[in-house]
Amino acid sequence: MTTIDHIEINHYRLPLEPPFHASWDPRPRTHFTATLVRLRAGDYEGVGSGDAMLGFAGQEHLFLGQDPFAIERHVRILDNLQFHYGRMWPLEAALWDLMGQISGQPVWKLLGGLRHKVKPYASTGERIGADERAETAVHLRDMGFEAIKLRFHAEDPRHDLAIVRAVREAVGHQMQIMVDANQGWQMGWDSRPTWDFKTALWMADALAELDVFWLEEPLQRHDYRGLAQLRGRAKLRIAGGEGNREYSELEEYLRHGSLDVYQPDVMWSTGIWRGRQLAQQVQRAGAIYSPHTWGDGLVLLANLHVTAAVSDAPYLEFPYDPPHWLPERRDFILPAPILPTADGFLTLTDQPGWGIAIDWLALEPYRLK
Repeated sequence: MTTIDHIEINHYRLPLEPPFHASWDPRPRTHFTATLVRLRAGDYEGVGSGDAMLGFAGQEHLFLGQDPFAIERHVRILDNLQFHYGRMWPLEAALWDLMGQISGQPVWKLLGGLRHKVKPYASTGERIGADERAETAVHLRDMGFEAIKLRFHAEDPRHDLAIVRAVREAVGHQMQIMVDANQGWQMGWDSRPTWDFKTALWMADALAELDVFWLEEPLQRHDYRGLAQLRGRAKLRIAGGEGNREYSELEEYLRHGSLDVYQPDVMWSTGIWRGRQLAQQVQRAGAIYSPHTWGDGLVLLANLHVTAAVSDAPYLEFPYDPPHWLPERRDFILPAPILPTADGFLTLTDQPGWGIAIDWLALEPYRLK
């Protein structure tokens, strides 16, 4: 039996030039940091990325000498560790890649193999005015994107609504529009109150008139009943779940009927094994599983494999907001950026694991010592 004989964690930093202001954080970002987990079992290697694996140092013995394919055992240990420390799902991602390398199968087939490609929606993030955002939407439409997501965070939500109206007028009905209200969770510095139910319902009605595909995180992430009430009254889909870290929280959404679209990121929220389980539960309930993917290229890739394997979602999030947020920077840890193919899909191959081979020598100048 091939067992895990090496675990290595490194952090990499790429300068972002010029700095940009994200919708959820008005402070300029100047660097992009990625954490990579490397697992080896004999001649095979698996890799994962995501959170910084805070607290994992000293826990390596829990996995060394273990069978990589004992995935349920590993997930239980990782869940124990994340209760005490930080998110540990990058190691699970590396396990799936390792299992794929050993078995000669891509992860999307190991997980279920429903399909090998998914349509992306362009997920924007920078704070710009209505006219400029409308211009970028037209550019994305002309590039072949069928859907775009706009992010809210103005002090006055009417200003955000004006941006949606400008985009709809610019692209007509040639694009689906999603809206992220950014009310489900907050950055550490942000002490402002989130929307109340009345504001969320007013916005849902206004966006429905603009034929918006979904409204994401219009209320605080633990307001299961409020979201269910909003979903019952709204004339558009209600989405959320990206920031809920406990699986039981996501089951509460299902129990209350809170959401039409479930968005937990497998590297941020559920892990891959439980992400697949949740996707199956969500779809049995008649809802959509379309996870958050806002991270580095491997984070996007892991969510793509899970979505392709088990979900029939019409779209998957594709972080893209030129000129400052480009695949070449988002995917700097990968040998090549992830891009839609000529037919407009994010397409996976039959190569084993994630289907990529990290160029460790090329990354060395960016490794934090």
